[in-house]
Amino acid sequence: MATAVRDDDVVILEVSDGIATITLNRPSARNALSPSLLQRLYQFQSECERRDDVRVVVLTGADPAFCAGLDLKELASSDNLLRSPTASSGGGASQARTLRRGPFGSRTKPMIGAINGPAVTGGLELALACDFLVASERARFADTHARVGVQPGWGLTVLLPQAIGLRRAREMSSTGNFIDAATALAWGLVNHVVAHDRLMQAVGSIAADIAGNDAGGVRRILATYAEGSLLNPGEAWNLEAAVASEWLSEGHGRPEEVARRRQGIVDRGRAQIVTEGG
Repeated sequence: MATAVRDDDVVILEVSDGIATITLNRPSARNALSPSLLQRLYQFQSECERRDDVRVVVLTGADPAFCAGLDLKELASSDNLLRSPTASSGGGASQARTLRRGPFGSRTKPMIGAINGPAVTGGLELALACDFLVASERARFADTHARVGVQPGWGLTVLLPQAIGLRRAREMSSTGNFIDAATALAWGLVNHVVAHDRLMQAVGSIAADIAGNDAGGVRRILATYAEGSLLNPGEAWNLEAAVASEWLSEGHGRPEEVARRRQGIVDRGRAQIVTEGG
């Protein structure tokens, strides 16, 4: 049963079956990032980190957009929008150095971006802060920082090249041009593109698959990806070996536990093969 944890004018949080859905809810402003939205978004993400009943987070927007980026009207009167909402909890340079950094600060639980419409500039940075993206056919993506004379501050120049390659990232940032959902899929920015009215169903199915796994294992693997991305390949190999050794020494992955779960894994794999093969 779904439980509405909190509902206000700018962001909605709902939790059901281990899945938290955070919805940006300023549809008349195309979910543009205002100070109140950013603060509420950070509060909700922090709450999801603390809650034992949340195993995976889905981030989406109220139609027609995912997020149009910074609210330029509010930006014109204040530079507060250019500061991370996490700044009050040790922001600045120290915050920028935390792993899995960006608009949410440091986080550990998996986050899927359900991109229901345009994701522009700050909205693109929100999307890039997710672990991976599923897009509606209506999704579009653009980096217009250069068009408004603002510098990225949430990791775009790191995360966008990781997703689509350095040359494509340079083109997006220097032109400010949009790419559509099909191009985003071809470039590797999104994992899947689905019909708009099936977006949340598709994301929910993937989120349920994640929620059904060992939560600690998922979080440690994703952390290893994040930590390894900051290292050279040789160091990343050594990191993975060290993490695997530490994981076993802490009592995880015991042979009897692996054996207990094995049949369920085999049965699930067979079912997926039948479903995918018709």
